[in-house]
Amino acid sequence: MSEQKNNTKLLEVKDLRVSFFTPAGEVKAVGGISYDLNYGEVMGVVGESGSGKSQEAYSIMGLLQSPGKVIGGSVTFEGQDVLAFSPSEMTAFRGNKVSMIFQNPMTCLNPVYTIGNQLVEALRAHDKKISKADAEKRAMEMMELVGINNVEKRMKQYPHEFSGGMRQRVMIAMGLICHPKLLIADEPTTALDVTIQAQILDLMKDLQKKTGMGIIFITHNLGVVADICDKVSVMYAGKMVEQGPVDDIFYEPAHPYTRGLLRSMPRVDAESYERLIPIEGTPVDMLNPPEGCPFAPRCESCMKICLKKMPPYVEVGENHRSACWLCVQNQMKGEEK
Repeated sequence: MSEQKNNTKLLEVKDLRVSFFTPAGEVKAVGGISYDLNYGEVMGVVGESGSGKSQEAYSIMGLLQSPGKVIGGSVTFEGQDVLAFSPSEMTAFRGNKVSMIFQNPMTCLNPVYTIGNQLVEALRAHDKKISKADAEKRAMEMMELVGINNVEKRMKQYPHEFSGGMRQRVMIAMGLICHPKLLIADEPTTALDVTIQAQILDLMKDLQKKTGMGIIFITHNLGVVADICDKVSVMYAGKMVEQGPVDDIFYEPAHPYTRGLLRSMPRVDAESYERLIPIEGTPVDMLNPPEGCPFAPRCESCMKICLKKMPPYVEVGENHRSACWLCVQNQMKGEEK
């Protein structure tokens, strides 16, 4: 990696706010989140369905569906303000600099075009100078790279002739065909069975090492995060409640929600009589979010202040921070000593 790359961050998100203006009222899908991603780093974004993980990613890509709007904050990619891009700049940015893999490959591939045709079109849409023959050659190289055999035959086949795992490999090939610097993977293994899931994760780790790209990996599966990520951001009800290196999140979780997620996850070393502990209560109504910490109504350690006021971020370790009044309390006790 060049010196210039070491000095600048690949992506910086500051106080990003996304709202959906529905007939029933304003839904604050993303409520002021901040993080940064370095070159070659893999960050997991974890949280249950409806926590705002995907909306935050769509905002970076300029793919927010109406009535969703970015209402505040900034997204900076290699020093450029992404939210200020014109439609043509956004089209150039998407694909060339940043690519996205979606959750369900069947809805992303066109059933009436061959796989080869779709890969070639994806490349030629962003690289107008490339010839059809060169584009086909690159498409076959990408298919081999993601572990698809017999590529000449496969290029002529249609999506329905591929299994779910193979279709997801095609989506990864499509995402990487323009050599992006950042790949956003939105639950790319959810629709796959466990053995195929493991293969896709190994493939992504391998490709990340070969290409040196940054990855934002969106998932609700903490097991996936342990396997592939360097750092983790835990989201709940549109807020980042905890951020830190992957080992800290797993071995020293500071936020009650993170601890709840870990307790509700099956473990290989667990005794047979140990039961999984679900997180009690229901997710927040995003039309009427609570005044204070969004997790307070479900939190077993909830205090009065939690219901009234959103807690500030507290550093609980190196590059590890959590938004929880318990952490604030512990820090104050530590300072008193």
